[in-house]
Amino acid sequence: MRKARVVSLLRFARPCSPLAAARSSGASDLAEGPTIIDSHAHVDSPKFDADRDAVLARARAAGVRRIVNVGTTVKGSESCIRMAAEHDDVYAVVGIHPHEAATVSDADWAAIERLVAAPKVVAVGECGLDRGPWNDAPMDAQERLLRRHVRLHRTTGLPLVIHNRDTFDDLFRILDDETASGGALRGIMHCFSGGPDEARRCLDLGFDISFSGVVTFKNAPELRAAARVVPLDRVHVETDCPYLTPAPHRGQRNEPAHVMHTARRVADEMGVAFDEFENVTESNTIRFFDMPPLDRTTNAPANSETREGPA
Repeated sequence: MRKARVVSLLRFARPCSPLAAARSSGASDLAEGPTIIDSHAHVDSPKFDADRDAVLARARAAGVRRIVNVGTTVKGSESCIRMAAEHDDVYAVVGIHPHEAATVSDADWAAIERLVAAPKVVAVGECGLDRGPWNDAPMDAQERLLRRHVRLHRTTGLPLVIHNRDTFDDLFRILDDETASGGALRGIMHCFSGGPDEARRCLDLGFDISFSGVVTFKNAPELRAAARVVPLDRVHVETDCPYLTPAPHRGQRNEPAHVMHTARRVADEMGVAFDEFENVTESNTIRFFDMPPLDRTTNAPANSETREGPA
């Protein structure tokens, strides 16, 4: 049974003038031509503090209809919820990144369990495993944190947003175990980094695939091969901004407007006309995150009724 979310946004929203409210909708900035959704971004990052409004305006002008803004800490998740409250075209994901696994407290996790019920929260994460050289969190702590997110996924019905860096074997072991013990999972492999075999395993486990700007890098032939085996109705595109800037903007800070370059490259690899690709992936992301349908003339939802969420 589903029920309307009743958690108040008062503690997350800032008062704004009618002019600011009109600007926040993005309607006046809506681009003509191709449109897309950035399925994973970090526009709450301090790297955007100086020009966040301009970044959002450029995204709208480039045809980015919605942005899924993803938390990595409790504070970051709160920021994502505030941004979602202030902008019709921004949605939030709440969770704790594996980099933070060694320091997560019970109070931190209680906060995530509370935040996940806020309006416009569409998924749990980003969570997962990371063996990157800059992550010193022990793998057993990362695994415990990932399994906590899986339990939250099951109790809320919200999909998982999975982070993986050099951990496919351990990740598949955990997801296989969770599937065997608790039933099927539903989620998205953000910034997918494997080849065709790993893509097929993710799909079999119930996970959609999201490609980042890495697919445009010269040294990513296996990733491009993976794009050719993912069904069109299971694919998404993202920036992961401010990171992983696609060609031709490598070396610059990434931002949502750049997702168009990634989308065009993935469409080329899949052998799909770009107008078909943009329409299908936009629908995929709306369906996957259970967002309200788009009003095709603005960035706003098709109606302003209270969004229903999982019981």
